[in-house]
Amino acid sequence: MAINRHRCGNRWGVLVLLALGLMISHVDRTSMSAAFADHRFVQAFELMHVQRGWLGSAMFWSYGLLQMPMGWLVDRYGVKWPYALCFLMWCLAAAATGIVTTLGALIVVRLMIGVAEAVVVPATYRYLADHFDETQKGTALGIYSIGGKMGPALGAPIAAWLISVSSWKAMFVVTGLAGLVWLMPWLAMVKNDFPSKAELAASKRRAASVPLSNLLASPVVWGGLITNFCYSYFAFYCMTWMPAYLVEQRGLTLSESGLLTFVSFAGIAIVAALAGWAADRLIARGFDAVLVRKSFMVVGFAGGTTVLLGAYAPSPHMALFWNVASLSLLGLVTANNLALVKLTLIPKQAVGLNTGLQQVATSLAGGVSASLSGWLLHVGHSYTLPMLAIFAFLLLGATSTIVLLRRKWAPKVNASAHDSDPAQAPSAISS
Repeated sequence: MAINRHRCGNRWGVLVLLALGLMISHVDRTSMSAAFADHRFVQAFELMHVQRGWLGSAMFWSYGLLQMPMGWLVDRYGVKWPYALCFLMWCLAAAATGIVTTLGALIVVRLMIGVAEAVVVPATYRYLADHFDETQKGTALGIYSIGGKMGPALGAPIAAWLISVSSWKAMFVVTGLAGLVWLMPWLAMVKNDFPSKAELAASKRRAASVPLSNLLASPVVWGGLITNFCYSYFAFYCMTWMPAYLVEQRGLTLSESGLLTFVSFAGIAIVAALAGWAADRLIARGFDAVLVRKSFMVVGFAGGTTVLLGAYAPSPHMALFWNVASLSLLGLVTANNLALVKLTLIPKQAVGLNTGLQQVATSLAGGVSASLSGWLLHVGHSYTLPMLAIFAFLLLGATSTIVLLRRKWAPKVNASAHDSDPAQAPSAISS
């Protein structure tokens, strides 16, 4: 599939659709947290704490397991139709959550949501690799990441409002089916990239030139796994535990904690978009892409460690300030980390597979962050130990960025496949 075919069309409009798709996926994930707060939902399924844990984690397990297969799929079969079919599947499964009547069926539909949503990130990076140059990747990823941050910020209050004015059943049905509106512009705007037989054979050769073994042999890939885990650990902690921390330790009301959570995630979204744009401008002026993006990442990881200042702040106002500031400063990492470890240092023909691999670390961070923070809270009887854990992981992320993310350690392209298809040389890592 020739480059000029990929680059035609309204790519920035499609990028906005990809950001909205990410936001919708997060809304459908976080709707369950609102249902957990509704006693009618809990009573309807007779949920104990352990069962709530099973239900809450079900989506993440299937989501994590399907990341690499979805990356393999979009590397070979394109983005438009795999994404469209999976989007339809998860919206219908999300709506079906409101009509099932047993716990087993409830877990099944949550697993289905995880399976289908696994296409979102690998497909997005496949599209970005085909359509955006190095000097545009940070800006594109900054815009895209807004969807991931605004999804949790908007999803929970929308779901809570729907439950309050109607019921948990109506909430699941409405939030699930409403997302289907997204499919119309997607089908209209995205060009068909489903390969012909000849194109499929060529895409298989390209993908085979960077097999999984080459990715696993690269320190860059392992560095990316570490940075993605460390970054996501803090982000998932904020999604899971921030409201409880603000209420239990800082004395806010539930509505006040919701507002501050929204402000914090809006802060990281804005900083992420600006940091990605700023890095692109520096790269366009001739600065080394790897050095620029690494610099933003290290400063962002260091800035995120100010969460610990909030833990030890003597006044509630200072604690709330650092609560917002630390997560916002982490936004310096967001777009530049995503660009560096999923695009800049990765041969184009392996973008989908590598993105799926990196998303396994992200999914793992969600489970570890929720469970480890809960255990540390139980042990320490305050949120200081959970925040110390965040501090340690952020330092690990900064160290991994400095030590492992180097151009010379990028995944290798097998010479025979490279020679047979020279147009697919990994230009991204030589820029």
